[in-house]
Amino acid sequence: MKKLLLIIIIFFGIQQSNAQKKIYVSDKFEKLSKDHKIIAILPFQTTLKLKTEVKSYSKEQIDKLEQKEGIAVQQALESYFLNRKRKKKLKIEFQDINTTNRILTKENITSENIDIYAPQELCKILKVDAIINGSLTSRLLLSKEVDTSFDLITFLKGKSDYGKIIIKLSDKNTGKLLWRYEKTINRKSGKNTSAIIDKMMRKASRKFPYEEKL
Repeated sequence: MKKLLLIIIIFFGIQQSNAQKKIYVSDKFEKLSKDHKIIAILPFQTTLKLKTEVKSYSKEQIDKLEQKEGIAVQQALESYFLNRKRKKKLKIEFQDINTTNRILTKENITSENIDIYAPQELCKILKVDAIINGSLTSRLLLSKEVDTSFDLITFLKGKSDYGKIIIKLSDKNTGKLLWRYEKTINRKSGKNTSAIIDKMMRKASRKFPYEEKL
């Protein structure tokens, strides 16, 4: 019985590993990004599907929590990229996210209306060469620590996944998608937003086009 359970866990682990991560790099990346010097990281659009028997949330509370979680992803990405810059692993600069958010606020661009702006428009407003944005869907508050311990019953029921992050990089001149990373979040992903983003990006670093090639 123990051997059977072990085989099942290994099988599903392999299946999950194959399905959880998808990375796309445009074949025109080198051509379109050759003059890129500075990139802006935008707050992520977040959808929370919180389910708890302990506490219920009003729509207003959910809206505020979604904004907070979106900013947390933005901050975690900036922290990761700045760390890579300090190690001289990246060949581009990043606009300070406080500057980015201040400009967006000044232009009355919010999480509710940012979808109506094309990447070219956002790049022009922010005065950058490309933007990194994306989405987060989660049934947990990732900015707080989550339980990362293994739960066999939850795993076998197929409920070990609790969200998804999609990170996109778009060009200023064409608006074309240059890079996209989609990752399912589960107990193995990390205990909070910073840990999740750091682990995600470290695994994707070889396929992040701005990485310096040794």
